[in-house]
Amino acid sequence: MRADAHSENDEHVKGWSEELAQATWLVVPLYNEEKVIREVMEAARSTFPNIVCVDDGSRDNSSEQALAAGVDLVHHPVNLGQGAALRTGLDYALAQPGARYFVTFDSDGQHRIVDAQKMVVRLATEPLDVVIGSRFLDGRTKPGVLKRIVLKLAVVFQRMSTGMKLTDAHNGLRALNRTAAQKISIYQNRMAHASEIVSEIASNKLRYAEEPVHIVYTDYSRAKGQSLWNSVNILSDLVFK
Repeated sequence: MRADAHSENDEHVKGWSEELAQATWLVVPLYNEEKVIREVMEAARSTFPNIVCVDDGSRDNSSEQALAAGVDLVHHPVNLGQGAALRTGLDYALAQPGARYFVTFDSDGQHRIVDAQKMVVRLATEPLDVVIGSRFLDGRTKPGVLKRIVLKLAVVFQRMSTGMKLTDAHNGLRALNRTAAQKISIYQNRMAHASEIVSEIASNKLRYAEEPVHIVYTDYSRAKGQSLWNSVNILSDLVFK
């Protein structure tokens, strides 16, 4: 089995440099991903030397596999949720010398390294505080029908509540500069944290743009039922928030 994090990472990214690589930290929430996390992190470390995984109370050997890949590791003794893991990881990365850019990156192999590189380059070269990945700026990503409907509903909700004209409000691949990483508060722990981050971008008047990204729904993630459950959780959080 290949987690795929991804073979496209050998694509040349204009503007990418060793200086940018050293100034960037990947923040990776981790929960019960022992089967894939080592491979995903080893692939990511070929481009991003600075990675912190936040083990959010995993019940398997995720921590050991992440450490074997050579990343930094922070533990939550119990499962607090992805929002809490992101905030812990951002706080850890902000404390590291020379850290200027921060990428939230999934642990299961759905995010492409090359997309993360492009987003960081935009932060370094454009007047932006946040770059948000979007599945819907091109046709490469193929979410299921239910997920597409729910994500479109989330976009409508975010436009109504924040005024932000996004095409994808619940994409976990994001790049932040120090200003954004310090200002964004995350208190919601389930999928609602994604809506909260968008609201924080709006309320703090952070400069933002979207970047077309390719989210790869792997056999592994589909086998876990992640796409379906994420759709249910997003819909629940939109209705009951």
